[in-house]
Amino acid sequence: MSGWVYMMTNRPFGTLYVGVINDIARRVYEHRSGQGGGFTARYHLTRLVYAEQHDDIRSAINRETRLKRWPRMWKLNLIEAQNPRWEDLFERWYN
Repeated sequence: MSGWVYMMTNRPFGTLYVGVINDIARRVYEHRSGQGGGFTARYHLTRLVYAEQHDDIRSAINRETRLKRWPRMWKLNLIEAQNPRWEDLFERWYN
């Protein structure tokens, strides 16, 4: 089973959430509709700004664990490298 590591935010350089899931479209929809859990709902983290796919869910979980330990600046640099305009990737992929 494949997996996705992703980052959600509320605005460019705003609050970040790092997650892992096997169905990214469903999970982002849940975040956007307020079903995403306490932290993401509290901070209105509805913008998908980073995503990477892994062939195996275990490697995605390992990557998520490592990313969560990274300093904030490293995460910002990772987003900037893939998505310098901080576009909502969900909007780009699913509209």
